Amino acid sequence: MSIDKMTTLQEIYTHRLVAIIRGVPGAEIMNVVEALYQGGIRIIEITVDTPNVFQWIAKVREIYQDQIVVGAGTVLDAETARAAIMAGAQFILSPTVDKETIAITKRYGAVSIPGAMTPTEILTAFESGGDIIKVFPATVLGPGYLKDIKGPLPQIPVMPTGGVDVDNISEYFAVGAVAAGIGSSLVKKQSRYSEQDLQALTESAKSFCHQRDIASR
Repeated sequence: MSIDKMTTLQEIYTHRLVAIIRGVPGAEIMNVVEALYQGGIRIIEITVDTPNVFQWIAKVREIYQDQIVVGAGTVLDAETARAAIMAGAQFILSPTVDKETIAITKRYGAVSIPGAMTPTEILTAFESGGDIIKVFPATVLGPGYLKDIKGPLPQIPVMPTGGVDVDNISEYFAVGAVAAGIGSSLVKKQSRYSEQDLQALTESAKSFCHQRDIASR
């Protein structure tokens, strides 16, 4: 299945919420994806420390086609990035700036979202080809830091990740975030998801989407 980078970027800019699936066993992944989809989430990241991650990325692409944009997260090297893209990943997310990972992602036409913290790292990631820069960990930085970064670096699209929750996400959007990565405040690490858990996940996803829509008005 081909990757249209511009379409992927446009979907991220449109939907703005990147749900991070980490610590979810394989037997539950598709149930979690469906619960997120029912709640309005359209951008999903599956971290590469997930067993058989490439199988699940391929499965999401196969089942949801153009309804969900799926990417690989916590990608630390170019080899893993390439394998993820071959499996169908439409974007590659990293916690750090690795120029080889950015280069291979661009070579194969996927969207590159490297992680950075300081102004120097953020600029380096952008100048190395990052399409969107993941400001991480947002937990210790907060919306005020993002606002300060956007002052001298307004041209760089940023996506806070880590510590983003339903109570503060609108603040990040208000100071210029183009998207936000949402981890354990949305998708919990647990060995089993009951029907009630999945329904709660759908409702939580709806709450995030509601806050996004308010911020977008």
